[in-house]
Amino acid sequence: MPPTLKLNSVAYISPQNHPILIRTYVKREDQATKYHYIAHTSLDVIEERGLLFCLEDVAVYGYITPLKVKIVVALPLSDSVVKDAEISAIFKALHMAYYKAASNPFLKLDTDGEVTTDPSSPNAALGKAKWKSFQRHIDEISRAVGNVPMSL
Repeated sequence: MPPTLKLNSVAYISPQNHPILIRTYVKREDQATKYHYIAHTSLDVIEERGLLFCLEDVAVYGYITPLKVKIVVALPLSDSVVKDAEISAIFKALHMAYYKAASNPFLKLDTDGEVTTDPSSPNAALGKAKWKSFQRHIDEISRAVGNVPMSL
């Protein structure tokens, strides 16, 4: 991957449009809310896949897995050309990271399709130690693309 390609955020959204995980990789913590907003607004056009929209200084790309989990990636908008093969490689790596985490036999899928260890709280697993390896894997993908995680 070229060093100019960087991720600003990665979001995983369930088939029921509930956020599973939103990781931001920007230096200013006050911009984290901006990327939550971008993840939610991308749900209106995610069916188109690929480049969803450009907003200010961000290009937003989307991907839907076969199980309808949506992955949204925000890249800084620049003058350099972003190749479809590069975006496809990023989405493939992010999809495989989620697949490996969801395939863990010690985590259960609840009826909403979200991965959880506690059926009464569908998002409770994200802060648990079992999901730390998933978050680390996402951070490794981000580092391979070209940046260091800022929100841990």
